[in-house]
Amino acid sequence: MDIDVEREPVAEIAATPWQRFVASLTSPLADRLIAMIACLPFIFIITIKIKAGHFSLPTAALIVQMLLQIVPMFFRRKPQRVTVNPGYWLLAFVATYWTFISIGVVEPGTAIAANWMIYSLIFLSLAIAAWARLSLGRNIGFVPAQRELVMRGAYAYVRHPIYTSIFITYFAFVLSSFSLVNALQAALGCFWFMIKSGVEERFLAADPAYRDYLRRVRWRWLPGIA
Repeated sequence: MDIDVEREPVAEIAATPWQRFVASLTSPLADRLIAMIACLPFIFIITIKIKAGHFSLPTAALIVQMLLQIVPMFFRRKPQRVTVNPGYWLLAFVATYWTFISIGVVEPGTAIAANWMIYSLIFLSLAIAAWARLSLGRNIGFVPAQRELVMRGAYAYVRHPIYTSIFITYFAFVLSSFSLVNALQAALGCFWFMIKSGVEERFLAADPAYRDYLRRVRWRWLPGIA
C-alpha cells in the first residue's frame, strides 16, 4: 500500500549507474513491469484455490483482498519517488506475500468462536478493504513510493486502513481454524504489516505535506486505539 505525496520527479540525467537505476524506477514502463511481476504470485495462488474449490470463508476473504490488491496495480498512478532501500523492498514483499503463503501451509485447526462472530469479522474486513481501496484510488503499490497524498474516505480516520482489514481477516482465520501453527502464521502476518507501516511513514515523512498528515491523523490502524 502507498499513501503517497506528489513531489518533484527524479532528475532525468543521472551521474552514476546507481542514480540511473533509481530514476528508472519512476518511469511508466518500469512501474508497470514491477506491478505485473508483483501480481503474478497472487494470480497463481488464486487460480489454484479456485480450481481446488474447497476453501473456507476466511480463505475466500483473503483471496478477495488479493484481488483488491491486484486489479488497481495495473492502473496505478506513476510514482514520483520510490525507495531504493533493499531492506524496505524485502519487507514489502515478505509482508505482501505472507498472506497467500500462509494459505498454502495452514493446518485444519479447530473453530473457537461462533460462526456468526467469524462471519461478521470477515464481512467487516472486506467492507474496510473495499472502502480503503476506493479511497486510495490509483495511488497503490507494495513498496514505499510517493504518488499522491490521500486524506479522504478511510484515510481520514486511520493511516493504514488496508492493513486494518488484513489484521481483522487474520483474526477471523485464527478463530475459525485455531492451532498453534495457524496462530503463529497469523501473528507473523500482522507483525510484518505493523513494521511496514512504520517503514512507509518514515519514507514518506520526508515530505512536509505528509508530516502534516501524520499530525492530523494520529491513528495507524484503529481510531482511538492504535
